[in-house]
Amino acid sequence: MKAKFIYITLICCSVANGQQKLKQAEKLFDEMAYVAAAKAYEEYFKKAKSEKPQGKSLLNMADAYYFTRDYGKAAAAYQKITLDDVHFNRYIQSLRIQKQYQEADRLMEGRLANNPGQLDRYHRQKKYLDSICTLRPVSKVTNVATVNTDKSDFGTAFYGSKTVFCSSKDTLQMGGKTYQYNMQPYLELYVADRNEADGMLINPKKFVAKSQINYHNAVAAFSPDLHIMYYSANIVKSSGKLHNSKAGTNNLGIFYGQPQGDYLREVKALPFNSIDYSVAQPALSKDGRWLYFVSDMPGGYGETDIYKVAVMPDGTFGKPLNLGPVINTPFKEMFPFVNDEALYFASEGHYGLGGLDIFKSEIAGESFTEPQNEGVPMNSNGDDFALTLSDDGSYGYFSSNRNGGMGDDDIYYFTKEKPCVQQVTGYVIHQKTSQTVKGAKVTGMGTDGRVLASAETDAGGFYVLALLCDATITIAVTAEDFAIEKTEVATPLQPGGLKLDLKVKMYTDLIKKEEGVEKIAINPIYFDLDKYNITPQAAAELDKVVDVLKRFPVMVIKIESHTDSRASDDYNITLSQNRAKATYNYILSKNIDPQRIESVTGYGETRLLNGCGNGVPCTEAQHQLNRRSEFIIVKK
Repeated sequence: MKAKFIYITLICCSVANGQQKLKQAEKLFDEMAYVAAAKAYEEYFKKAKSEKPQGKSLLNMADAYYFTRDYGKAAAAYQKITLDDVHFNRYIQSLRIQKQYQEADRLMEGRLANNPGQLDRYHRQKKYLDSICTLRPVSKVTNVATVNTDKSDFGTAFYGSKTVFCSSKDTLQMGGKTYQYNMQPYLELYVADRNEADGMLINPKKFVAKSQINYHNAVAAFSPDLHIMYYSANIVKSSGKLHNSKAGTNNLGIFYGQPQGDYLREVKALPFNSIDYSVAQPALSKDGRWLYFVSDMPGGYGETDIYKVAVMPDGTFGKPLNLGPVINTPFKEMFPFVNDEALYFASEGHYGLGGLDIFKSEIAGESFTEPQNEGVPMNSNGDDFALTLSDDGSYGYFSSNRNGGMGDDDIYYFTKEKPCVQQVTGYVIHQKTSQTVKGAKVTGMGTDGRVLASAETDAGGFYVLALLCDATITIAVTAEDFAIEKTEVATPLQPGGLKLDLKVKMYTDLIKKEEGVEKIAINPIYFDLDKYNITPQAAAELDKVVDVLKRFPVMVIKIESHTDSRASDDYNITLSQNRAKATYNYILSKNIDPQRIESVTGYGETRLLNGCGNGVPCTEAQHQLNRRSEFIIVKK
């Protein structure tokens, strides 16, 4: 009895200890001490063998792994749980970071199957990234080893001839604190000279050292005249201690002031900073009139969104404006950089290689074009972010935690070559008459269907296209009353000019008119006696029908099939219907929309072309003339 009592007591103690370990793990997670939280959850689940990992505890453990970049363990944990969209995206990113791209694509396509708009964008962006060879060329990417350490080093900003960046490399040496999120020191701002020959940052030192707080100081941006600096920092009280929200979370704000030596004078906070959400990662437009930033303030589209706010001439600010769903997704958009032409930013929500990828969206008036992935080598299967580009676009910096670096986040220098441009010139010529075609539109497209250049032929039918060298280009010609003509061409590696005449056909070249009815002009399609399978000769003619349908994308036809008079009337009706259906199926097999075929009808022997009716003696050639299919144009 005594032994049994001791056994029960031990069980109770074990359960109590397990629950205590769980409470400790959850407390650490709520405090965003993710390194310690992951370890505590591991210990809890290891000891609680009788308890199946599930629910909030397992989800928190998966997140703790994800936030501390232990992606193998994160994916294994996420796989066991029913996930909302945010956590499902983290699962997908965990797979991509491990280069499990096929599995990630399979899962994501299944997830988006009932959301055609998002699935379409997913496919477009994937197709674009798969055809990245036509993108802006990056000649070289170099790790800036002169300032990178085994800690976090990232977030560059040009400051005249110098460069400002943030790092957690030595704050502990100065009596600083450790950030529990990743067990690294807090970030501080540094300034360094830039070696113009190789982009290396040299002679780094603390920037406005006397004005930085004892917590995070990161990601600077400067006004065009360099008189004002904006930067992110933890929100603190006047005592210098963290000012937390009611939930116990400390958030970031954007502050600004005038850099003078070791000080930042007249420091102010943006009027929409809040202890309840973060405002961070400032970037200024080239003219200084717009401040871009990142926030998780209420009313956004996702975890963090990119916003902009007007900077007034008197130094006040307008109302923050969300950049909208073209840029922002339900997930993380971060680290904006903007010049006169485009917005660059990092995202986990648009299709990428894994983690944060750098995207470009061209500025179109007050809106932005669909973001496009900058591709390799700018992006990797790690986190790639915080791009900064020189005024002429020839060089810049970005940050990444990719493999092969000094450790954690590193700063990388890159240069961009001016693209090799190839002039493609020639005439658009009517194939039948050899006359040139005035006013034809000539369009060059990449392998993903993206329009790269377009032109219109002049009065003499001449066109000029400026296209990238060493690329596979599809050139399409469209003109009124002419069929669409597409030609694939490989542009030369070196500039020098490529001459290419483009021959086109008119609508009237491809049809015939019989008794007032327009039909696709092909040789007769004949079937063997009593057969409805597509012969090689029939396939060759049906390919012409498919070609015409592709050249005229709005054309609609109907298919009519006929037999000779031999066999019974009912048999011939069935045979002709089978022939019509076989013809229809062949055309659809070539990716023609079924809605472009209005009807499919077998007429049997009811529409003979000659007098070879029942009982009339005829030659085999005369009977064969009646075994045919025709393609009647009902819309053009």
